[in-house]
Amino acid sequence: MVSTNSLAASWTAEPMGRVSAPLREQVISALRQAILDFQLKPGQRLVERELIEQLGVSRTTIREALRELTSEGLVTVVPQRGAMVSAPSLADAVDLYEVRASLESLVTQRFVERATDEEIERLRATIDDLAVVSDNSHDIREILAAKDKFYTVLIAGARSAALQQLLEGIQARVQVLRATSLSEAGRSLEVVRELRAVVAAIADRDAEKASRLCAEHVRKASVTALHSLRESEAE
Repeated sequence: MVSTNSLAASWTAEPMGRVSAPLREQVISALRQAILDFQLKPGQRLVERELIEQLGVSRTTIREALRELTSEGLVTVVPQRGAMVSAPSLADAVDLYEVRASLESLVTQRFVERATDEEIERLRATIDDLAVVSDNSHDIREILAAKDKFYTVLIAGARSAALQQLLEGIQARVQVLRATSLSEAGRSLEVVRELRAVVAAIADRDAEKASRLCAEHVRKASVTALHSLRESEAE
């Protein structure tokens, strides 16, 4: 009988095949995506034996992958218990949201300074797509994926590899909190309104206003997520 907490019960993955990417990178990518898609949930144990059986790779490869994901903050190693999917503490979440607000504000400023008019229109189009998804879907993963398209265009237009690396790392670490925030009734429609205001300021080439509105958007998102986390830690 399969345990409800086992990997097989929550995540079905094909054994790693022969492709151009190194095997270690394939395993890291598969595990990272499973975490970001919530197939592997915060607090879930990542048992080496189960990972070896499911992915068809060596113990060494699994350990290397877990070390990399630990460095990214997606996996936590707990003494006597082993590796598990990270679940941010309240203190960590507060700091992560503040860092995210600052980073997104700076990325927005760089976008205003460096992006073309065509990129601004592409950014606007991602908000239109997000509005359609928010109106027609209650699947948080689908809404998150639509919102991530906004960040893809924003980061590309900012033309900063350093900011891209930092922001993507923070986004991954707060993924579960982003989902919590967007799951609040009506929040996804508020997000559309907030981001439309950001894009309007960007279109006016008003870097100061756009950056401020972007930071305000992140801090509004944090209110719901942190409230939920406070309640769960109080239980």
